[in-house]
Amino acid sequence: MRIDGSAALVTGASRGLGAALSRELARRGGRVVLVGRSIDTLEPLVQEICASGGEAHAVVGNVADKSATHVIAGAAAALVGAVHLLVHNASTLGHVPLRPLLDTDCEELSRVLDVNLVGPFRLSKAIAGSMALRGRGMVVHITSDAAVEAYPEWGAYSVSKAAFDHLARIWAAELAPAGVRFLSVDPGEMDTQMHADAIPGADRATLGRPADVARRVVSLIAGVPLGRGERVVLGRAS
Repeated sequence: MRIDGSAALVTGASRGLGAALSRELARRGGRVVLVGRSIDTLEPLVQEICASGGEAHAVVGNVADKSATHVIAGAAAALVGAVHLLVHNASTLGHVPLRPLLDTDCEELSRVLDVNLVGPFRLSKAIAGSMALRGRGMVVHITSDAAVEAYPEWGAYSVSKAAFDHLARIWAAELAPAGVRFLSVDPGEMDTQMHADAIPGADRATLGRPADVARRVVSLIAGVPLGRGERVVLGRAS
């Protein structure tokens, strides 16, 4: 899809890959709405993007909160018009340090599912319908290898991401005929706070840089023909 001039909404935009994606989309001419839980973390990034000549807007909202769904969608429409690109990047590991399923509270599993699965489902419902009416649009799910590998102690997160992947496939099967494309992207291991929380002893030199990953993700969005609910795994750039 064309990035220049398109309206994009990115959740979990205040740091890590979400912030990097927001910068890259704006650099390529996208009109970007950054969604996060605190204006204190969003506003400096919005100012940075605008100072660099891009267009960015902050919307405060928690994707896990049902009452925030239409507030986020409505605010985005008011700021940039119809959304052409929706990026579901917001995510939570759940309890850290990570722990086995037998030690995972039912309430904790529900919280992880609310952030990583149910919240994105609600937001897609609020936005993808108008994409279908216009006959074009794209929804990107930022996923993980934990969706396809059974790592001990990653249970709640893994379950949410496996369902998240399949949610994209079902959305695609239903909406591809209307011109709405869905893409799941596994960005690989990155040097982010989330990765540090999950694996505190990891060698940061072996991890991808969010800015590099963001460039590759946006290039993928912009240029690769996609089928129905395609899943792409990004390895380390050479």
